[in-house]
Amino acid sequence: MTKNVLIVFVFLVTSALFAQETKQKENKGVFTFESTVIDYGNIEYNSDGVRAFTFTNTGNAPIIITQVKGSCGCTVPTKPDGPIMPGETAEIGVKYATNRVGQFTKTVTVTSNASEPTIVLKIKGKVLPEKEKGTSDME
Repeated sequence: MTKNVLIVFVFLVTSALFAQETKQKENKGVFTFESTVIDYGNIEYNSDGVRAFTFTNTGNAPIIITQVKGSCGCTVPTKPDGPIMPGETAEIGVKYATNRVGQFTKTVTVTSNASEPTIVLKIKGKVLPEKEKGTSDME
């Protein structure tokens, strides 16, 4: 009899813990990005390096982004102010310093309370050499 009671007790405790863990997972915001990579392609020297990662919170709790960090000083990200509510769309901005000629691949790390607490986004492209003054594309 005691063995059966112990088995039932262990089963109930395990079930309760599993239900609590499942509930905690359900009550999270979820990032759904349009794309986690921005490809600048070939861009002109000193051109506009501002782009944005668009996402929707497809979870059932607000997402609060606590930090966005670029992989170097040439990549400056910005985050939304305040929580992103379920169903809401928002952007993580990024500005790449286009005064650096050549290929680039950089990352933006996003830290939040979402179901996936750390997400790494990527930017890539190639900054073309500066055109010499007095030349034109028609030559």
